[in-house]
Amino acid sequence: MDAIRGTASAGAPVPLSVLDLATVGSGTTATEALRTSVAIARQAEKRGFHRYWVAEHHSMPGVASSSPAVILAHIAAHTDRIRLGSGGVMLPNHAPLVIAEQFGTLEAFAPGRVDLGLGRAPGTDGATAAALRRTDRLNEGADDFPQQLAELTRFLDDDFPDGHPYARIHAIPGPVQGPSARPPIWLLGSSGFSARLAATLGLPFAFAHHFSAQNTIPALDLYRESFRPSAVLDAPYALIGVSALAADDEKEARRQVLTGALSMIRLRTGRPGLIPTPEEAAAYPFSSMEREFVDSWLGNVVHGTPDEVRTGLDDLAKRTGADELMITANAHGGDARLRSYELIADAYGLPRA
Repeated sequence: MDAIRGTASAGAPVPLSVLDLATVGSGTTATEALRTSVAIARQAEKRGFHRYWVAEHHSMPGVASSSPAVILAHIAAHTDRIRLGSGGVMLPNHAPLVIAEQFGTLEAFAPGRVDLGLGRAPGTDGATAAALRRTDRLNEGADDFPQQLAELTRFLDDDFPDGHPYARIHAIPGPVQGPSARPPIWLLGSSGFSARLAATLGLPFAFAHHFSAQNTIPALDLYRESFRPSAVLDAPYALIGVSALAADDEKEARRQVLTGALSMIRLRTGRPGLIPTPEEAAAYPFSSMEREFVDSWLGNVVHGTPDEVRTGLDDLAKRTGADELMITANAHGGDARLRSYELIADAYGLPRA
């Protein structure tokens, strides 16, 4: 089985996957959110989604995915086949050896089904990033990303050259213990930097279309045009993250996705909090500027009835040429998110295990 490329199932135009932020809604708890994450991963596996990823975020009350490796270890114990990974680990927040050991451990728990997706952003605000990194030189971390990536790759492969300061250091679990597979590395991005780096290194690329839609096609074009075949990939392979939510009727879908738009407004104006309820979002007095933002934001969220969402996803796959769609369903409650993935699977006729 290919460790990177997926296979489209049933009526889907490309492989479908899941990106989970373990969102915490108003009136709920992180415990409930993480239980929902387990339920989503199990449902995704049963319905034939290709992979399930979680994203690293910090100091955001509405997001419980601050520790991807911990969540993935738990998910691994509750699934059998679906690929599991980070979408992504924000590498400048961590020592490369730590990530090599965390994902080596995950690979030992779930051999052959772990992905290591890496980003260069902090996944939070500047003050929190400084607390994570124990430094206020935040740009330095992003600028050093290629060097950090090279170091992490060396630890994963256990192949520092003789004379290197780390030549006698081994990431455990890892190759020093005997022949073993290792998680494939993906680069994540929302601009051209990681697209070019992924292309130069011959790595798979994941683009954050769900919050940087205007840059999607330029970044994918850059990745494909600059791609150099490697031992990992002989041709480009790119997935895109897509916000999509299906409901039994269009009105309910709009009611649900409005909660995510209001949550984003609060985040971007320095007021992060729990994901508001649909009732709270419906009653919120949006200013004209906020209403403009909502319209723009929801213009990039595929939502509606199952047939409308299927049409939207099909059009997006065709327009971008993405090799895989990774769907994130942002809503207040776990039931709405679970229902959305079920309806999308039904719309494409995905099998039931």
